[in-house]
Amino acid sequence: MQQKAIILAHYLPQFHPIPENDDWWGKGFTEWTNTVKAKPLFRGHHQPNLPADLGFYDLRVPEVREQQAELAQNHGITGFAYWHYWFGEGKQLLERPFQEVLESGGPGFPFCLGWANESWTGIWHGLSEKILIEQRYPGEADYIAHFNHILRAFQDNRYIKIDNKPLFLVHIPHMLPDALGFTQLWNKLAIQHGFDGIYFIGTHYIDWDHKQDGFDDKSVHPLPQYVDMFERIKQRKRKNDLLNDLSGRLKKTYHYKDLIRSYDTEWLMSKDFVPSVLPNWDNTPRAGKNGWVIHGSTPDLFLEHFTKVLQFVMAHDQNKHHIILLKSWNEWAEGNYLEPDRRFGKRYLEAIRDALKGSQIESAYEYQ
Repeated sequence: MQQKAIILAHYLPQFHPIPENDDWWGKGFTEWTNTVKAKPLFRGHHQPNLPADLGFYDLRVPEVREQQAELAQNHGITGFAYWHYWFGEGKQLLERPFQEVLESGGPGFPFCLGWANESWTGIWHGLSEKILIEQRYPGEADYIAHFNHILRAFQDNRYIKIDNKPLFLVHIPHMLPDALGFTQLWNKLAIQHGFDGIYFIGTHYIDWDHKQDGFDDKSVHPLPQYVDMFERIKQRKRKNDLLNDLSGRLKKTYHYKDLIRSYDTEWLMSKDFVPSVLPNWDNTPRAGKNGWVIHGSTPDLFLEHFTKVLQFVMAHDQNKHHIILLKSWNEWAEGNYLEPDRRFGKRYLEAIRDALKGSQIESAYEYQ
């Protein structure tokens, strides 16, 4: 029997105007606004990164969402992990694309939700002290309201479930005032509605005791994890580390090939976690000279890295469901995407397909 993995791509919904962004950043603001105005900041720095096959899409258009799902599915991605914004007391932002996916029944492509539970600030626009909208945790009644709001999504047969538990990601679990109380409450509510609980994955540092807070698994934000591993293995050697001598204007710039080749799967084998794989990173479209760049990412290097992580996951007994997170499907202003661009076309997606084929692994999900 062919081995199977669950490969989920984080999905950003900020590709349609909303009144709040109009007020903060100007009429018609979307993720494309910062993407298209990016400039190269040092020799060899490729900006702007511009979309190819899907163009400058608007996520209010159903055909766009269908095309995204078809691309992802055809190249071995199991499903989308839609970022979900619940700020407390029913306040949401950017909810329209997912609500339309839910209500329309299309695309017929597996999905789950990830709660991006942090305040929105102006940090990437020189307004680091300005809170645009605050993430609040009003208490148990709000947790119940939050659960009831997304219950319909959990009940959708496209929703990814692990052992009859809807998979739910929490971006910053340590921000929860009582993480264990939250997970216990949602597990109780899920059981009342015919599930066996919620399958919680939280993003935190590698040695966080996630089970103590009621989480089934943990992931680690890939950017600091990659840098930390590089620093640990290279013992802070600087020859191929920072490119500041070339750029002189950036906070941090790392070589992608150095980071991925210091990704120590032998050391990670003792860790209980779900890998989050980074294809590329350059958030200078948002942050300018305060941004971070992982310089020199290519589809061939990504293929090398993804293949290594894929084989690690299949051999990693603690990740028994063989889950991999991809960060991300479409974070264009973060320089962190898999969608086709004008430079490499579909080659990052083809790298995923080729890695699966070469490792004789199937990306699959059986509807529950």
